[in-house]
Amino acid sequence: MKRVLITGLNSYIGNSFEQYIREMPDAAIETEKISLKKDGWEKESWTGYDAVLHVAGLAHVDVAHADEETKQRYYRINRDLAGQAAKKAKDDGVRQFIYLSSIIVYGDSAPIGKEKKITKETKPAPANFYGDSKLQGEQAVLAFQPENFQDVFRVLILRLPMIYGKDSRGNFPKLKKLAEKTPVFPKVENRRSMLYIKNLCELIRIAVEREMSGILYPQNREIVSTGELVRILGEQKKRRIILAPGFTTILRLCAHFTGYVNKIFGNLEYDKELDILESEYCMYSLRESLRDMEERDYNGKNKI
Repeated sequence: MKRVLITGLNSYIGNSFEQYIREMPDAAIETEKISLKKDGWEKESWTGYDAVLHVAGLAHVDVAHADEETKQRYYRINRDLAGQAAKKAKDDGVRQFIYLSSIIVYGDSAPIGKEKKITKETKPAPANFYGDSKLQGEQAVLAFQPENFQDVFRVLILRLPMIYGKDSRGNFPKLKKLAEKTPVFPKVENRRSMLYIKNLCELIRIAVEREMSGILYPQNREIVSTGELVRILGEQKKRRIILAPGFTTILRLCAHFTGYVNKIFGNLEYDKELDILESEYCMYSLRESLRDMEERDYNGKNKI
């Protein structure tokens, strides 16, 4: 039986993984959670845990309107706190430390009409303090990964694309609400990597059981366009949504005034060759995941 300590009480991913394991009848994993908000967490013993799933972090920031204090808070939590947690895990004899990073370390989505496919040759290039704080967080935890694998401490980094599921945050619920109201949506042939929460939970389970290390680039089997996603979401509600061409020029103009346009209609995908475990953890296709979302409720917020 593997014991996993989840660092963060109110994380969407952490709560989802805890529930996923709880509902798996033959799971060889048990989970516990701890808050890193309170003073003195460093003095509590993590001895006896096989893995730490570090989900404490900040995301979903309005980069354009963030003040300096907000920026520094992102570095304190996404970088400094992650490094402190990794050090404690290693000092207390934990065998594995899992850090949740983001595709955002490669910068923002490409503008409409421009390709952005991340391959093994692509170097991280954060476009803002949020992406930079996640990349520096990776570096902080990797500092404790020994070169000699006779040392049992392993660091695993998951560079996650957009995560979606029941009660998830970010752009996905906005698109879902839009699909419940609009009869027409712009047809833009963009390509986005996404990952359903249950597929992610299965990947984490596999990673814990195998004590994996390194960097993983998970995503669903399908690379999806925003328009097709909205159309399928409409189908789930028995609504027919027409994907209308001719909006590209207007959207490109709008992108000069708000970064939200490229977040929704821009391109950002992982090369399929990066995902070495896809066939093992991708239990749900896009359509299956959207149906599953209507049946289950995963609660939580993506914050510490």
